[in-house]
Amino acid sequence: MKCFFPVLSCLAVLGVVSAQWQVTVQEGPLYRTEGSHITIWCNVSGYQGRSVQNFQWSIYLPSAPEREVQIVSTTDSSFPYAIYTQRVRSGKIYVERVQENSALLHITDLQARDVGEYECHTPSPDDQFFGSYSAKMNLVVIPDTLQTTAIPQTLHKVEQDPLELSCEVATETFQHSHLSVSWLRQRGSEKSVEVISLSRDFVLHSSSEYAQRQSLGEVRLDKLGRTTFRLTVFHLQPSDQGEFYCEATEWIQDPDGSWYAMTRKRSEGTVVNVQPTDKEFAVRLETEKRLYTVGEPAEFRCILEAQSIPDRYFAISWAFNSSLIASVGPNAVPVLNSEFAHREARGQLKVAKESDSVFVLKIYHLRQEDSGKYNCRVTEQEKTVTGKFIDKESKRPKNIPIIVLPLKSSISMEVASNASVILEGENLHFSCSIRTAGRQQGRFSVIWQLVDRQNRRSNIMWLDRDGTVQPGASYWERSSFGGVQMEQVQPNSFILGIFNSRKEDEGQYECHVTEWVRAVDGEWQIVGERRASTPVSITALETGFAVTAISRTPGVTYSESFDLQCIIKPHYPARVPVSVTWRFQPVGTVEFHDLVTFTRDGGVQWGDRSSSFRTRTAIEKAESSNNVRLSISRASDTEAGKYQCVAELWRKNYNNTWTRLAERTSNLLEIRVLQPVTKLQVSKSKRTLTLVENRPIQLNCSVKSQTSQNSHFAVLWYVHKPSDADGKLILKTTHNSAFEYGTYAEEEGLRGRLQFERHVSGGLFSLTVQRAEVSDSGSYYCHVEEWLLSPNYAWYKLAEEVSGRTEVTVKQPDSRLKLSQAQGNLSVLETQQVQLECTVLNRTSTASQLVVEWFVWKPNQPEQETVARLSREATFHYGEQAAKNNLKGRLHLESPSLGVYRLFIQNVAVQDSGTYNCRVEEWLSSPSGMWYKRAEDTSGQTAVTVMRPDAALQVDTVVPNTTVAEKAAFQLDCSIVSRSSQDSHFAVAWYSLRTKAAGQRGSPGLQEEEEEGEEEEEDPAERTALLSVGPDAVFGPEGGPWEGRLRFQRLSPLLYRLTVLQASPRDTGNYSCRVEEWLPSPQKEWYRLTEEESAPIGIRVLDTSSTLQSMICSNDALFYFIFFYPFPIFGILIITILLVRFKSRNSSKNSDGKNGVPLLWIKEPHLNYSPTCLEPPVLSIHPGAID
Repeated sequence: MKCFFPVLSCLAVLGVVSAQWQVTVQEGPLYRTEGSHITIWCNVSGYQGRSVQNFQWSIYLPSAPEREVQIVSTTDSSFPYAIYTQRVRSGKIYVERVQENSALLHITDLQARDVGEYECHTPSPDDQFFGSYSAKMNLVVIPDTLQTTAIPQTLHKVEQDPLELSCEVATETFQHSHLSVSWLRQRGSEKSVEVISLSRDFVLHSSSEYAQRQSLGEVRLDKLGRTTFRLTVFHLQPSDQGEFYCEATEWIQDPDGSWYAMTRKRSEGTVVNVQPTDKEFAVRLETEKRLYTVGEPAEFRCILEAQSIPDRYFAISWAFNSSLIASVGPNAVPVLNSEFAHREARGQLKVAKESDSVFVLKIYHLRQEDSGKYNCRVTEQEKTVTGKFIDKESKRPKNIPIIVLPLKSSISMEVASNASVILEGENLHFSCSIRTAGRQQGRFSVIWQLVDRQNRRSNIMWLDRDGTVQPGASYWERSSFGGVQMEQVQPNSFILGIFNSRKEDEGQYECHVTEWVRAVDGEWQIVGERRASTPVSITALETGFAVTAISRTPGVTYSESFDLQCIIKPHYPARVPVSVTWRFQPVGTVEFHDLVTFTRDGGVQWGDRSSSFRTRTAIEKAESSNNVRLSISRASDTEAGKYQCVAELWRKNYNNTWTRLAERTSNLLEIRVLQPVTKLQVSKSKRTLTLVENRPIQLNCSVKSQTSQNSHFAVLWYVHKPSDADGKLILKTTHNSAFEYGTYAEEEGLRGRLQFERHVSGGLFSLTVQRAEVSDSGSYYCHVEEWLLSPNYAWYKLAEEVSGRTEVTVKQPDSRLKLSQAQGNLSVLETQQVQLECTVLNRTSTASQLVVEWFVWKPNQPEQETVARLSREATFHYGEQAAKNNLKGRLHLESPSLGVYRLFIQNVAVQDSGTYNCRVEEWLSSPSGMWYKRAEDTSGQTAVTVMRPDAALQVDTVVPNTTVAEKAAFQLDCSIVSRSSQDSHFAVAWYSLRTKAAGQRGSPGLQEEEEEGEEEEEDPAERTALLSVGPDAVFGPEGGPWEGRLRFQRLSPLLYRLTVLQASPRDTGNYSCRVEEWLPSPQKEWYRLTEEESAPIGIRVLDTSSTLQSMICSNDALFYFIFFYPFPIFGILIITILLVRFKSRNSSKNSDGKNGVPLLWIKEPHLNYSPTCLEPPVLSIHPGAID
């Protein structure tokens, strides 16, 4: 090791040692959310040779941490494994080469299965390996739980309105993460503008467009609770219009200390429309003149023209030759610079706000150096929530240059008045304006004089150079009451006021001005004098004074109103008082008396005999004239007569005393009061109304015109029927809305079914007869009486009229009852259930009640009979057929749905067969509550056939023959192979069959038919009953020969055994058993279904008295000769016979048995065994064994 480093250094110097290859990858673990786009960088250093390196990415999944799964490569397109091939080909996973030795792995749509350990491998182009060629890092994929929600809406705002929007931001990430929330504004296709945002480090900031407003508190972002972020914009501007939305970003800190935005979500937007107000404004600068003399005052007026000025904030700045003179903020406090501040302190200059729109700069004593350019600048400002003002738009007019000239002595003057012709009592204003060519050098003294029509001159008032005002001798008293005033409103403007002028004030008004200047010694000297005058003409008040009484309604009707106008001429102003008195002469009298007086001060005085007029009379004086209107309402006979008005003209003196100038009396007005002419008209239209009973009858009575809006009506409703001569009164409603029922309503019981209504329109009356009945048919009409309220508050009938008739026909509803006509056939077995369905397809009314009856018609019966009946009260009744056929208890009714009725016959019997149908009656309720049958219908027929079960009884036909010894017992078994029903009972009888002819051999049996087609011959066998057992297990009598020797056994339900004891040779013969099958009917009555007889059983009883048997049994040689040796011979013989018989059967049409019916048992040889010895059996063939 001591020599390693020196050697290595030497090799490095010689260039033998190569640089070490090093691969670095982004430090992990990295936490990223599902669905996000992730990049992982990988760098290679220490390489030599080629500069462009290749990169291969693999993953080690948590489920197999030792297994490499290849993802993507920059060189090999087949590098990815199958699970990544599709994503690589679609571009969802790719490698971006940043530099020759640096690359980024992109996964555009991160999935949960992408979690694992990622390896970046750089293949070496050299054969030698030195360094690290791969690096690994871990990636953890977590669910994206960030949620950003806001309520989408559209808001319409006006400029300067506030805006508040809320956004809910929540995340459920278990990792430690930070949230940043931003509010942005999107306008069309423009790029989104950040309004305000809260960074992940809890720092608020805005874009440049909103930065200033945020700093002033105009834009706020507040967090409410854990998840709510509220944006507030206090004063909206038109530029704020657009879509506002909230965007939240979830950040996580990677191991290298950098913050990464895992996921970003935006909410739905709120569209904000901002209606701009008219914020435009204009500025102009005015001054009286541009040329001044030293010492003269100058005034500059900066006039602002804008809307809603009081609600806005403006700042004004004055400038002289581009130098600031003063500035006035929204608080109207002027701030002047140092030079002009001194002149303002000495009273030589003033900056003021004259009004909201006028700002004034006044220079009281101009200097020659004040010549130059003057201007003003107006800046609109916005007040923030913190009270600060920020500048917005600024405007200034053109400069106004002025020139200040040195002092010159030259004046001119002008006299003006407010009017040259006035009405007596009006005010006179005179102005005397002095104009100087330059700066005013001294002072003025002014004398006002009046020259009347006789050219007499009198001094009104004068003002000396020191500003003292004195009245003339003849105006001293008026001046003391303020009737004459003089004022110097400006240094060169003097005003004379004559208030409440009189006729003697008419003449020529002259202003005499003397200019005074101070000499060097301080004395005042007259520079010059000037005179100017103006004429004034005054019209006396009583000139043309006249009064006229008029009325547009000389004739009125009861309860109407009429107006009387007292017109005063000429038209006097409101300051000239005129008192007006209305006088009245009732019809039939000769004297007038005062009704009411409208005094000169606006008061109202009623006369002594006007008590009847006060509540119905209104007196009104026009605001624009002295005309007085007398309005009388609810006219009656007491208001008929002659009317006259008297007017007095008054003048108020300067000492507040009143002088009556003139009095005028009007012409006479005669008012006639008449009764009103009726205008009552009732609709005469005829109607025909047809409706179904139980519906309402709507009757209308329409008043098409009426005499007065205040008319009341009494309405009488009548009905006329063909059987009556006149109409009958149904209902009467009086003019005061009282109800009276007529005789027809009482007789027919209509009180509870009548409904009267007066509609809002006032002229329409309705009578409704609820729940109409057929008896309500008829001709209806109304009788209308018009009533009016007299002026004395008493009702009187003015007119009456009858309406047109409405022909009403009430009928029963049309029958719509319909049943299903489907035909059917049913075949069922006894004891089963039959379902009969009655379906109502349609009905007249859903409120109707149905009666359902079922009928049955049976063959050989003259008419059908009732099976069952369901009443409309849903009561079930049995018919006469139910009693006959014992149907009670077996009938069941159900209605599974509306209109469907099912009748079930349970446990049916044969006698229930027949043709069934149903009949339905539909009952309706009349309006009076009585039920009546409206319709009926019959359904289709259903043929029901009830059958008994098919006979399946079979008795065992294979029965062996038996040989028994005398005195022994033999058994006769009767085995039932099958039966028709499990409920069957059996009657069993045993018979002995003996032949009637003695010449026949063997036991009697069934005989074959001799020829084909021949009728069946009578059975030649004689039957003798041994024993019979009935289906009820009752035994019959025993046969005579066997009495006392029989024993009966029922070994099983289908096996019966009869044992014959003490057999004797007489018992030899054929035996059979006959079985009868009995079934219970549905009425529990037993009937015989069928019967079957078994095959004959051959019984041979040996007689023990014979010695032949003992001889054979005692001799062995004889025994074998008789029984053993013949046996094979007989067997061959039997086989031969059977073969011949078999061939003959195939060639014959007829089979064994009678009439071609095959035998029910097989006939075979009977083998008899010896009952007395145990020796080989003896083969014996009995008659009937073989055909």
